[in-house]
Amino acid sequence: MSSGPSQHAAPATPTALTPSQTIGPLYGFALMFQDSHISAGPEDAEMIHVEGSVLDGEGRALTYPDAMIEAWQGRQWVRARTDQDGMFRFTVRKPQPLRTGDGRLHAPHLNVAVFAAGLLKQAMTRLYFPDERQANEQDPVLKRLPPQDRHRLVAQRENDVLRFDIHLQGDDAVPFFEF
Repeated sequence: MSSGPSQHAAPATPTALTPSQTIGPLYGFALMFQDSHISAGPEDAEMIHVEGSVLDGEGRALTYPDAMIEAWQGRQWVRARTDQDGMFRFTVRKPQPLRTGDGRLHAPHLNVAVFAAGLLKQAMTRLYFPDERQANEQDPVLKRLPPQDRHRLVAQRENDVLRFDIHLQGDDAVPFFEF
């Protein structure tokens, strides 16, 4: 007769599913490549410069290496990370209005994916252009948002640059969309 544990004894430690992990750490040095933040050149008449910050619920900018964004529309795509001051910068051609398969016309916009420490997966939003007021008012996605929230998706002109701050939480949080 054996004095060891029974083969039918309950495990010493209860088992459970492993929880999800956050996206981070972000290995910005491995994800970035030369000129990944540029999809337009000086010869492009519709070239625009965009800059902004990714901010946490306290209003603090996430600095390198804790945030990175990707933006795209049509045949252009950019990737930019925040720097030591918490700023991202990229250059694109302003996109044209987009007609979807159901015939609806969307205002010129960029799709934006935010990757940041603390997020379980990327957060998806859009960037609209301030000089497209009439198109923005008719955009089917913006029209689904409460009127008081729509301005959070419209970049602000500051001299030669469009400013687009992405607040992840709090009263100024940008609307995010399911992906």
